[in-house]
Amino acid sequence: MNVQPIKQRFGIIGGSPVLDRAIEIAAQVAPTDLTVLITGESGSGKEVMPQVIHQLSARKHGPYVAVNCGAIPEGTIDSELFGHEKGSFTGAHEARKGYFEVADKGTIFLDEVGELPLSTQVRLLRVLETGEYIRVGSSKPQKTNVRVVAATNVNMLQAVQRGTFREDLYYRLNTVPIHVPPLRDRKEDILLLFRKFAQDAADRYRIKEPITLGPDAQQLLISYRWPGNVRQLKNIVEQMSVIEQDRRITADTLRGYLPEETTALVPAGAGKPGLESINERELIFKFLFDMKNDLTALKEQVRVLMTGQPLAAPVAPAMPEIVLPLQGTPTGTMSIQMPRSEEPHDVEHTEVHESLSLQEKEKELIKKALARHRNRRKAAAQELGISERTLYRKIKEYDLQ
Repeated sequence: MNVQPIKQRFGIIGGSPVLDRAIEIAAQVAPTDLTVLITGESGSGKEVMPQVIHQLSARKHGPYVAVNCGAIPEGTIDSELFGHEKGSFTGAHEARKGYFEVADKGTIFLDEVGELPLSTQVRLLRVLETGEYIRVGSSKPQKTNVRVVAATNVNMLQAVQRGTFREDLYYRLNTVPIHVPPLRDRKEDILLLFRKFAQDAADRYRIKEPITLGPDAQQLLISYRWPGNVRQLKNIVEQMSVIEQDRRITADTLRGYLPEETTALVPAGAGKPGLESINERELIFKFLFDMKNDLTALKEQVRVLMTGQPLAAPVAPAMPEIVLPLQGTPTGTMSIQMPRSEEPHDVEHTEVHESLSLQEKEKELIKKALARHRNRRKAAAQELGISERTLYRKIKEYDLQ
């Protein structure tokens, strides 16, 4: 398939085989109504593919609506996409059409679809499967005839595994996948794009002569990794076009505009504890506190058994709140609960002495409980008044297999 006319029509620069393949798939799927998912890194030029699909389809005379899902607040995205009725929420002074209603008989492009909240994903799945949606504040379903093209720069399979994106919606969107390659995989296109951006900048800013590259600068430009892809290249060309007096760019000059790759490739916020690290820290603290609580409960049960009293359900010790310094929260702190001992202030000395004296008795009681219940750990743990997890840990510790 000859994709050159498509490139000329939509201003696509490059002759890379991987880019030509992406354009070819877009042209082949355009006459159908299949849902398309466009993937690729940020700045790689994904936004041109939905336009190719729309303009080459039977819907080209219908509306084309592009929506950046990541730029709409979570509280209003349902209203933006599906509309709302008058009085459905504070500030809804009149009824409003959503993008799916506006794009009826046309194409809607959902950019950054991976940023959609889970509740909105459910609504989108219904539109894709039945063509129906419900305005916010209404109970009446409405129909829409719209072709959906979505794009994302995140790994959708990882998002599905993390539970931030619905698996059924992913496969529904991914009917026809199109991958837009990053600029580092299109090295043969870098110099073409540079010349195009240099000429555009000269025309836009009324500069007599566009900038050019020396041989060493050309090699540096091609070997650079371009984490920001085509968008980064365009920005750098425009900067040099305006700032540099010498229109012949050397490698030393170009190097001053290229950020260090080790810096450019570090994600925003790297080195700061994010949500995942906070959750991991909380889980570690919780696990340690649970272990201490289980051991305290076991000691109490041993003491009761030694005095000949019947076993009672263990009571969790009170948990005073402490505050840890933490970045990334509104107050700069994180509250957790620490187990409060009810023993005197010299508890550390007492606990060490007690644990040494009770170790053998604890081991013997566990052996007897296991023997009485024929090694059924759940029943033995219930009799000892401890969790099955704690009992299993004690079995391993005392080698009671």
